[in-house]
Amino acid sequence: MALVDRMNHEVRQLKPSDILQFNAEISGIEGIVKLTLGEPDFPTPEHVKAAGIQSIENDESHYTQSKGLPGLRAAASHYLATKYKTSYDPETQILITAGATGGIYSSLTAMLNKGDTVIIPTPIFPLYIPIVLLNGAKPIFIDTSADGFILKPEKLQQAIEANRDTVKAVILNYPTNPTGVTYNRADLSALADVIKQYEIFVLSDEIYSELTYSGTHVSMGEILPDQAIVLNGVSKSHAMTGWRVGITAGPAAIIQQIGKVSEFTITSVTTNAQRAAEEALKNGMEDSQPMKQAYRKRRDFLMKSLPEAGLEVPHPDGAFYIFAKLPDRFHDSWKFVYALAREAKVAVIPGASFGPGGEGYVRISYAASMADLKLATERIKQFMATH
Repeated sequence: MALVDRMNHEVRQLKPSDILQFNAEISGIEGIVKLTLGEPDFPTPEHVKAAGIQSIENDESHYTQSKGLPGLRAAASHYLATKYKTSYDPETQILITAGATGGIYSSLTAMLNKGDTVIIPTPIFPLYIPIVLLNGAKPIFIDTSADGFILKPEKLQQAIEANRDTVKAVILNYPTNPTGVTYNRADLSALADVIKQYEIFVLSDEIYSELTYSGTHVSMGEILPDQAIVLNGVSKSHAMTGWRVGITAGPAAIIQQIGKVSEFTITSVTTNAQRAAEEALKNGMEDSQPMKQAYRKRRDFLMKSLPEAGLEVPHPDGAFYIFAKLPDRFHDSWKFVYALAREAKVAVIPGASFGPGGEGYVRISYAASMADLKLATERIKQFMATH
């Protein structure tokens, strides 16, 4: 037996990200236009960068409290309260993590026991699934494609009742990656009415909250504060994906347990990154507005151009993705994206990567320049006309 065969069985069963593998394979195609990005194509605001630089120059090169700098936690609490009407004590109900991803990992690891089940509406950002599996739990998928990509309360209740002895949590991600669809207050209240009947968690990943184009984002932390673990951060709102600063907020006793996992995993988030995030949340409340204006313009361009190419496009109200439906003749989204990349030199992500309900769709990111979007849509039109 090789030494590697003695490693964690759950880890060995996980497959590497097919999205990353695809991205690596097509990166060598000369002249390809990538509409695959899951991060803002804008620079971090200057005042935020300056705060990070100042922290370095001030020799802030030591560990912080594992739950995060007090100033950052206070800024996060105020930011969430001002924007989304939540109420979190910065001392006991806010945890700073290594991006929202760190919050996902720490939260699920803290809450799950072997044999638990987690309800996941799909299509969805696939990262939650391997973390559930790593903790010995089982994902229960609810395909939302027939309901406008919104989880319906009656389907949630049915799934909970079918797994009543094992269900531990429901995961929400909105505005949603990959569809760009979001939930309004009525949607969330209806789901909360179901969830509050059971002793289960709702893990609410709201990292795209500031990129909401119609109305105002409503947080599950306002609607169901006693059961919601809310994930947010500065990655998408302030173009800081590489700084790796996330916020996890929830009931104090629950945050204390999640904080243990985060502490044992990373000790603390990088100090200068925390200082930059503190500046972003304190003095950059509206930093996302120029990005939102640009994204809205790009979205509207694609909403007009993609149907002309023969793609059916649902109306996205958030994030920076369009989840376009392929014509019936393209029944395999993986074959479609490989052909599009090799023949038309445009890269998009297959819907099949996002779970049940994703097949037959492609995710198109408009975190790209207008010039690239125009070139890509012309190439897509030509490709569709000849296939």
